[in-house]
Amino acid sequence: MSNQKFSQERLMNVLQAPQISEKATYVADKYAQVIFRVDSSATKPEIKAAVELMFKVDVESVQVALVKGKQMRFGKFIGRRKDWKKAYVCLAPGQKINFSESEQG
Repeated sequence: MSNQKFSQERLMNVLQAPQISEKATYVADKYAQVIFRVDSSATKPEIKAAVELMFKVDVESVQVALVKGKQMRFGKFIGRRKDWKKAYVCLAPGQKINFSESEQG
């Protein structure tokens, strides 16, 4: 595990939430990947170290995508949601993250 070069406090703030959707469950089944919403300044090595630290699994690779915020209307005002970053975390063969178990412990 390569989380020695990052501060533990920083790694705890990298992952914000798991992304749970139809596409996320399809990707999880087909490619053994888990999708997380991550801090917009997080790097791939930080994301890998954070997942390994928090879930005690081996991470094979990380792919990152920037999601543009949608333009929204509030009456006559036009606003915009924030841009955010999501990470596709590819787990090593045989590894699995079960969110219902990890929240309790």
